[in-house]
Amino acid sequence: MRALLAVVMLLGLFVAPARAACPPEGKTREQLEALKVLKWTVPDAAERQVLAEGLVDCLGDADPKLRDGIAYEAMAHWMRAGEIDELGLRPLRDRLYAALQADDPEGFRRPFAALVLSEVARTDRIKPWMTPEERGAMVETASRYLESVTDYRGFDDKEGWRHGVAHGSDWLMQLALNPALDRGQLDRMLAAIATQVVPSAPHAYVYGEPGRLARPVMFIAKRELHTPAEWDAWFVALAPKLGDSKDYNDNGWLLRRHDLLAFLTGLYLEADRSEDPQLQALEAPVVAGLKAVP
Repeated sequence: MRALLAVVMLLGLFVAPARAACPPEGKTREQLEALKVLKWTVPDAAERQVLAEGLVDCLGDADPKLRDGIAYEAMAHWMRAGEIDELGLRPLRDRLYAALQADDPEGFRRPFAALVLSEVARTDRIKPWMTPEERGAMVETASRYLESVTDYRGFDDKEGWRHGVAHGSDWLMQLALNPALDRGQLDRMLAAIATQVVPSAPHAYVYGEPGRLARPVMFIAKRELHTPAEWDAWFVALAPKLGDSKDYNDNGWLLRRHDLLAFLTGLYLEADRSEDPQLQALEAPVVAGLKAVP
């Protein structure tokens, strides 16, 4: 019995979730703020890597100055400056994947993990380092994340941003820009986007979400892997997501209709004023989608 108890306790060391530490161990808030003033200059690569991974825990912090102004900004800066190499990007990506699965009672951790993962996806687009299998896994992970969003809170004057749909859309946008993705992967992302263009929960987007959802669609269109008829079908299929009631006295139906019209109207304006023939080709399919809306 004692031996069994010892084994159970030992296993508990591996399965128990680690306590989120923000600021990371060995750092104070004042030191992080000073580092921001220094434009995130950390000359030692090993120290920078440890700090980047440690800052993942800050993505769930209730203080927007730590979560957004320090953790996100620092990691995005280092990745855009090429200061985290392939050996560092993999463990950082995996810690961010874990953050997507962690408890998130206040609703900050998952959206900000997705936002930082958009920067990870960008590094692979700028200088490929993922294997095709890793890239495919990221497409699936990002798509599932966007589909899973049910917390539609955006900005709060005291708490700052959550913005799950927008951050998930940014992640898909960076993937859509990657020429290494194939038609099947682009279709997987379009399916995920469609679930949030007309969210199943009645909610009116007021923080720019339709425009953010439109961005990956535009870059997928620029790949020219879909025919005009296929785009027609995709856009027209959005209207049935409103439901069959067509009830102008049904608040939930009206909210979903608002979201769909905002998405389609924004895309129409982008296509109409664009000088890019690949985007101009979206105009007619978007109009077909608009005509399908009651």
